[in-house]
Amino acid sequence: MAESYIVPYQEATYEFTEKHSRFIGHIFKIETAEQASEILSRLRKKYWDATHNVYAYVLSSGTERFSDDGEPSGTSGMPTLTVLRGAKMQNVLCVTTRYFGGTLLGAGGLVRAYSQAAKGALDAAGLAVMTPFKLLRVSCDYSFLQPLRYALPNLSVTETGCEYGAEVVLELMVEPQFCDKAVQHITDISAGKVVPEIVGEKLLEKKL
Repeated sequence: MAESYIVPYQEATYEFTEKHSRFIGHIFKIETAEQASEILSRLRKKYWDATHNVYAYVLSSGTERFSDDGEPSGTSGMPTLTVLRGAKMQNVLCVTTRYFGGTLLGAGGLVRAYSQAAKGALDAAGLAVMTPFKLLRVSCDYSFLQPLRYALPNLSVTETGCEYGAEVVLELMVEPQFCDKAVQHITDISAGKVVPEIVGEKLLEKKL
């Protein structure tokens, strides 16, 4: 069964100035390395006159990438990745754009600045959790449709689709911990005439 994981709730930016250098942290929710490359390309065009566009990303597949983009090794890309790891984020891209202000920050100053940019952007984006849901299919007689729909909210079950034919076919969604109870209750109230079928699972986003 799929496991839940944390993602950004929305795209966000966070900007600050440190010793005349301007830092702009950006957070994006992504699903592939190709998406990360497309966003990077877009930002590099938008901030064509910036000194650096440092990035790090983590995918739910386990893939991690980062780049210092010309900053001293270990002072920017890795600190950004460390922030993402610390937040236990997946499917996330952080890009920090820097406009050099003429004053060197030193290695420690750069680590702090890029970490701050990543943390600030994450705070602005908010968190969501990709939560696994079981997908159920229920075929029933029309006479049972209303009693079934009445029972669903109390079972923490959400109706996601309905087909009308010789019978009614409902598509339902339920979190795994409530699945057995929902299946049993629907079976019981129909006196065994309706038995939900588990047809799959899906990850859906829930804001934290």
